Amino acid sequence: MLDLEVVPERSLGNEQWEFALGMPFSQAVSILQKHCRIIKNVQVLYSEQTPLSHDLILNLTQDGIKLLFDATNQRLKVIEVYDLSKVKLKYCGVHFNSQAIAPTIEQIDQSFGATHPGVYNPAEQLFHLNFRGLSFSFQLESWNEAPKYEPGLTFPASMQIPHGAMVKRMHIYTGNNLQETRAPPMPLACFLGNIYAECVDVLRDGAGPLGLKLRLLAAGSGVGVMADAKVRSMDRSIFFGDSCQDVLGALGSPHKVFYKSEDKMKIHSPSPHKQVPSKCNDYFFNFFTLGVDILFDSTTHLVKKFVLHTNYPGHYNFNIYHRCDFRIPLIIKKEGADSQAEDCILTTYSKWDQIQELLGHPMEKPVVLHRSSSANNTNPFGSTFCFGLQRMIFEVMQNNHIASVTLYGAPRTGSQARAESSGSSH
Repeated sequence: MLDLEVVPERSLGNEQWEFALGMPFSQAVSILQKHCRIIKNVQVLYSEQTPLSHDLILNLTQDGIKLLFDATNQRLKVIEVYDLSKVKLKYCGVHFNSQAIAPTIEQIDQSFGATHPGVYNPAEQLFHLNFRGLSFSFQLESWNEAPKYEPGLTFPASMQIPHGAMVKRMHIYTGNNLQETRAPPMPLACFLGNIYAECVDVLRDGAGPLGLKLRLLAAGSGVGVMADAKVRSMDRSIFFGDSCQDVLGALGSPHKVFYKSEDKMKIHSPSPHKQVPSKCNDYFFNFFTLGVDILFDSTTHLVKKFVLHTNYPGHYNFNIYHRCDFRIPLIIKKEGADSQAEDCILTTYSKWDQIQELLGHPMEKPVVLHRSSSANNTNPFGSTFCFGLQRMIFEVMQNNHIASVTLYGAPRTGSQARAESSGSSH
């Protein structure tokens, strides 16, 4: 049985690991994988058709714990303990729930101090006792009758919680209201020496994409003083035609370098049989915490493609990358003599039908992409479909969401691209 420390508005954990509010989904999964001998039978719950409308949930069924992640930013928003009989819980080092200590209203009052009356919800038949960043729900099942109210009393109603009431659920969150809570910013302890992208803007001209402008977040600190640490942000730009050194200077070392074994998209080019095979393979810089891949030409070692990953659940690559929160500006020219150009923005959350309304329908049929590993040829998530428009390839999932966007263009020198970008910004 897990023995866990409760920290209101912050975390649930022990000396070996901690689930902290604001933690990225991938780090919570890493904890579960590292301690899989202790924490077993974990479910991943999400909405397959509307993944942005419901929280992304890790359900620790053996331990009676749910971790609720915000569907948009994929950071930990709420920690719920829904079966207190499966865990031991303590606050400031003192247990208030264990095999020997029942989590009654009297025990909660003793451990957390006196507070205002509980709020009764008749639909759930539960009393809710709320502290800042922490709430307890008490059940009515053992009582002979439900509480009685004066005529005209509105719900939820404040009442004294009856003696002997047992905690049924506990929630840890930020703020004063569980219903209105949001996932906090990522804690400093979760950076682990990595940089993250707050947002990624695609730089482009009338012909197509030029490069990326990234707002990066990193944990900065004074000389050896963690107490002075704080999150710092910085802007970095990279372009088609930039060298490896340019990219390393802007973003630092990649998490992985991946060499392409073959170009599976080559068959869809106009004359694939006429292309001279290369003696070397193009290679990717994989920046997992940025949600970005950068492809370099094997001969010139210059940037030739960018891949932006949305990290939707239900995709084969889910949880490999952090979500890239990108914005792609578009200039839509309306038909007619008095027509004017209209500025539009495509984002990580745009759906394929919305994109087609802005860019038009592709002339060619989509390329069907079926991913599978070398060890296991099965893919439980099904195929995706790749459409090319305006020097961009949109990988579309079966629920109409975008799995990734690949940007490509004619390589140019870094100085040319930077001059062109700075000229268009004035």
